[in-house]
Amino acid sequence: MTDSPDASFNRPERAALMGLVVNAALSVAKLLAGLLGHSFALVADAVESLVDIVGSFVIWGGLRYGARAPDEDHPFGHGKAEALAALAVSILVIGAGVAIAVQAVRHVATPHAPPAPFTLIVLLVVVALKEGLYRFARRSAAAAGSSAGYADAWHHRSDAITSAFAFVGIGVALLGGPSWAPADDWAALAASAVILSNGWRLTREPLAELMDRNAADIAARAAEVTGRQPGVLGVERREARKVGRSYRVILHVEVDPAMSVAQSHALTGRIKHAVRSDQRSVSYVLIHVEPHRGPG
Repeated sequence: MTDSPDASFNRPERAALMGLVVNAALSVAKLLAGLLGHSFALVADAVESLVDIVGSFVIWGGLRYGARAPDEDHPFGHGKAEALAALAVSILVIGAGVAIAVQAVRHVATPHAPPAPFTLIVLLVVVALKEGLYRFARRSAAAAGSSAGYADAWHHRSDAITSAFAFVGIGVALLGGPSWAPADDWAALAASAVILSNGWRLTREPLAELMDRNAADIAARAAEVTGRQPGVLGVERREARKVGRSYRVILHVEVDPAMSVAQSHALTGRIKHAVRSDQRSVSYVLIHVEPHRGPG
């Protein structure tokens, strides 16, 4: 059984809200375990989860606001709010990576006792939960075509990776004894590199959307469907851009110069219906009619 279009559209909001609740619980657990168990890698992981809380809240707000219907002040809708939210989260991820790296370097240079064994159990639970959240959020984002939802999903994956690095570092520190205690801090430093890499990668999609990058595949498919409509003699121009979870398509269609305004208007109506029926992600089609001049 598959979700209805409306249900799929709302799935990223549900995933973001679930992530918000789970991250709140995990951040408290990791922070307490890190402080009590003398593990900076776990404390750093808790900080990353706190950033996740802020990130999930931003994503949820962006998804909710971006789903608003067009109004007088925003006739093209509010979908760009999703890309802005995704970009904000990616910047938060990068900031968390930098902060963790700075603190990890400081801890490496400071002698300290190895972490407590129970911190490993905490991390095993965290990794399992965060990987599960990543998969759930990613499926939800894919169903709705949401860049903000993808950013939220990868935020969970980066947290799972951070926890995995912390697990390895703590394990090495415990097996190696006091002289290997800095392994915990080196794990935090390695995790920060992964977080920074993920944060940088997450900026690409929202930036592309905000800069109105042409969605060539969507535009080409729309042109193909248009070209099959009776009365269409050519498609001179095709463009598409993403707005939130949908696409806006612009087509320049060539018709018989002798066609009346009423006939061309009826033709554009059929084209719009055909394009939107073929690609459910297309919410708006703007068609400019031009006279067909023939070869040469």
